[in-house]
Amino acid sequence: MDLAILKDIVIVFALSTLVNLIFTRFKIPTVIGYLLTGIIAGPHLLSLVGKGHEIDTLAEIGVVLLLFTIGMEFSLKHLLRIRKIVFFGGFIQVTITAAVFFVVSHFYRMNWQSGLFIGFLAALSSSALVLKILQERSELTSNYGRTVLGILIYQDLLLVPLLLLTNMLSDNSMNIQRELLLLVVKAIFIIGLVYFGNKWLLPRLLHLIALTRNQELFMMSIFLICFAVALLTSKLGMSLAFGAFLAGLLISESEYSHNAFGNFEPIKDVFASFFFVSIGMLLDLSFVINNLPLVILSVLMVILIKTIIAGGTGFILGHTFQGTVMIGLALSQVGEFSFILARIGYDSSLLPEYYYHLFLAVAVITMASTPFIFQQAPSLAKAMLRLPLPQFLIHGIFPLKEMEIPDFKNHLVIIGKDPSALKLSQMARLNEIKHISIIFDPSLAREKMNSGDTVVYGDAVNAPILRKAHVDIADIVVVSVGSLIPSMAIIEKVRLLNKQTYIIARATLVKNVGLLYKAGADLVLAEKLEIAIDLLNRVLVKRLVPQKEMNRILTHLRSTSLGEFSEKDTLNQPIALDEFPNINITAVKIEKGSLAEGISLLETGLRKKTGVTLLALKRGDEIIEHPEPETVLCGDDIAYLLGNPEQINFASEYFQSRNDS
Repeated sequence: MDLAILKDIVIVFALSTLVNLIFTRFKIPTVIGYLLTGIIAGPHLLSLVGKGHEIDTLAEIGVVLLLFTIGMEFSLKHLLRIRKIVFFGGFIQVTITAAVFFVVSHFYRMNWQSGLFIGFLAALSSSALVLKILQERSELTSNYGRTVLGILIYQDLLLVPLLLLTNMLSDNSMNIQRELLLLVVKAIFIIGLVYFGNKWLLPRLLHLIALTRNQELFMMSIFLICFAVALLTSKLGMSLAFGAFLAGLLISESEYSHNAFGNFEPIKDVFASFFFVSIGMLLDLSFVINNLPLVILSVLMVILIKTIIAGGTGFILGHTFQGTVMIGLALSQVGEFSFILARIGYDSSLLPEYYYHLFLAVAVITMASTPFIFQQAPSLAKAMLRLPLPQFLIHGIFPLKEMEIPDFKNHLVIIGKDPSALKLSQMARLNEIKHISIIFDPSLAREKMNSGDTVVYGDAVNAPILRKAHVDIADIVVVSVGSLIPSMAIIEKVRLLNKQTYIIARATLVKNVGLLYKAGADLVLAEKLEIAIDLLNRVLVKRLVPQKEMNRILTHLRSTSLGEFSEKDTLNQPIALDEFPNINITAVKIEKGSLAEGISLLETGLRKKTGVTLLALKRGDEIIEHPEPETVLCGDDIAYLLGNPEQINFASEYFQSRNDS
């Protein structure tokens, strides 16, 4: 038995674990750790692993699984919505970038064939790296995230034409008409496959498999779909990764896609690490050191040119200045498919050896810098907005129409554009709860405005945006933002504007709960923990566990999960009156024309006649806590009563209109 592959895997895992253990302490992204692992273990430094073929195979599987999960998360409907971005935006970005680098290649003394080839290599960006970062930041379906994805899809679609171009530039005897005809036939076949599979085949097939209630069989079928479609597109001359993305789209509309996505997540991350390790193994440090000035100049030039062109494309598509900067920086690196094309060009003598190594050095370094660029992109965009820029550049070519915000008070403010925030906004509207949504996504903001919602478009980190939503006089603010740092910044700004408001925050991870409490939140919900607690609660109810015992179990669960913050969380839980099973707190409306209307609390003799205690009154937007005996009751007041069901029913009759009697 050949144990070479096992030895290489052990070395890669051990080295990447050690490197990332150190990097985590300094908050350096794990992607950089994987790239560094590849550089150290690769043939140009310590040569700890073999020739790399086995690692390349594992890397390709990682990219396949990564693009498959992204396809599942994105869905065919989303893809159809961004078709203009894919074809129009992608065409502009790739064509202009390739043309600019073709001109630049003359300064490197390349012939026109090599220059044109390099132009298209530089035009491609890294789908695997950029989409992984967007997925981790929960920004894949954001406004700028959709544009980035659309352009990356167009670049992936170009792999077959670029392979054809590579062969044409190195072989003048090729039958171009025949190859173009084959390309058109392949495209029609793939479009038909995706439509038929998404509409009829896979929903029925997955439902049939799900009926077996065999999770192992279900996951096997998902793997089969992923690799079968990837293999098919590979046989048609396209990339495995693009085929995997199509496979994800095929099952994205199925009700079983979430189950598949959850099971794929950890497997995908493990295999994707091999991709970044394999990229790191390509870097020849001796070449970089011997040609350091040229390498640095080339890296800066690639990042600058690609950022300007990609950002300009985003601006043409209607993005604001901040979105333009984010798109430009997101696409500023060289992509993984460029490595494949570069190797083919090198083998066919289209790319000389010196320029091949220069290209590899530039590509690896730009990819390694991408996570750091992503981290600094929002700050850079905000810093540039302080410059005296023209308004059309700040707001974009198609600025969002300003909305008149009502003069609300004691209202609900919902910050975020994730499904939880959107669903909360919908429920608030259905229940006629006054609320304002703050959404940092122009297309989504416009959509909600058109549906009748009160929306403020902008970044909630900025105090003017919060003031526009009247956060300073809101009684409840919900912060439902995926990323930790923006959530903390928003909570701190809200707390500075309004010391009294009740802030509810959503945490994606339990470990972030404490940080959000320290930032100023009153209640932090760790979404995965709360889902688990809700599920357990339903199990206990079904098992007829007494309410008192249920409260003890759930309190203990929160205590063990939240640690020192469990006490604060418990204080925010609803008051349990299980010790007094017949005592309730009930809201009752005082109707116009009732016996209680227009007289003071003392005159009603409410406590003496009915036995209930009036805890508070709600009059319009005003809450009157612990009303004085002289407080006059008015029609349409909401009375909060404490008492047993019989007492509350008696009081309710006292508050009913005499016309109904």
